[in-house]
Amino acid sequence: MRNDPTGRALELLSLLQTHRFWNCAELAARLEVTERTVRRDVDRLRDLGYPVDSTSGKYGGYRLVTGAHVPPLILGDDEAVAVAVGLRYAAEAAIDGIEETSLRALTKIETLLPHRLRRRVSVLHSSVTSMRRAAVDDDIVDPEALSVLAAACRDHEHVRFDYRRGDGESSRRLVEPHQLVTAGRRWYLVAWDQHRCDWRTFRLDRLREPWLAGSHFTPREIPGGDAASFVASSLGPTPRHLDAKLTIHAAFAELEGVLRWIDHTPIEVEADRCLVQIRSEDLGRLAMTVARIALTAPVVVIEPAELADTVRKLASHLSVAPS
Repeated sequence: MRNDPTGRALELLSLLQTHRFWNCAELAARLEVTERTVRRDVDRLRDLGYPVDSTSGKYGGYRLVTGAHVPPLILGDDEAVAVAVGLRYAAEAAIDGIEETSLRALTKIETLLPHRLRRRVSVLHSSVTSMRRAAVDDDIVDPEALSVLAAACRDHEHVRFDYRRGDGESSRRLVEPHQLVTAGRRWYLVAWDQHRCDWRTFRLDRLREPWLAGSHFTPREIPGGDAASFVASSLGPTPRHLDAKLTIHAAFAELEGVLRWIDHTPIEVEADRCLVQIRSEDLGRLAMTVARIALTAPVVVIEPAELADTVRKLASHLSVAPS
């Protein structure tokens, strides 16, 4: 018989965290104790905040259920490493507020990791880097909206929301949400549009204030049978389809701080100026990119002409209140 109550309770918790139903006699055999000891250890876990449900009788047993709060977790080595790595890269997701929350959780977990596991996590972080890009407010996803849509997908419930298309046009939508898809920092909703009687892909950063319509639908089969493939076909081969050429009146080395966040290619580099090609998804983003560069050095738009017109329009709308 095992006489270490703490070690025995931790092993019992590890078994219960599989979320299967365990017969009391089966647990007693696994732990090499009596059924009476199993019942005492279950009570000890309940005192610690773990919600253990039980059934009585000859074939009675126990199951770990959802509780009102998060109790301490028992993780295996591989699970602990996976959680730490996941939190590190969750901090780079385009979800409002998740960066600070993920880093707080990561700090708590890494503080408790044994040295051997901390080394595994550290080696992975030091060997992998992410291709970062400048944060754009319009790219940020509201976590509450994400929760509403996820619940609607799960419960097959209609959702209404306001949606802004890429060309700036806004409209009210009523959809049957089927699946959320991530692509890098972007989130998409695959849904059947009730008004257009067709499948649509919606970018979550362009979606505002979704709310449940209060009615349910029968799920349909997504074209191709796979939401990720449907989003990929909707986006096309590459989202960056607009190029522009700029003359920037500064040495290329002086522009490293601003260009590092921009998809760019240097074409001609001279001592006091450079010709650079930049790429983005639409004209508005190209214009904002030009404005960002202009904070560092004077910029002249060479092509396309539409971008030059957009930059001039942007400049004409900027003003400073008199002091």
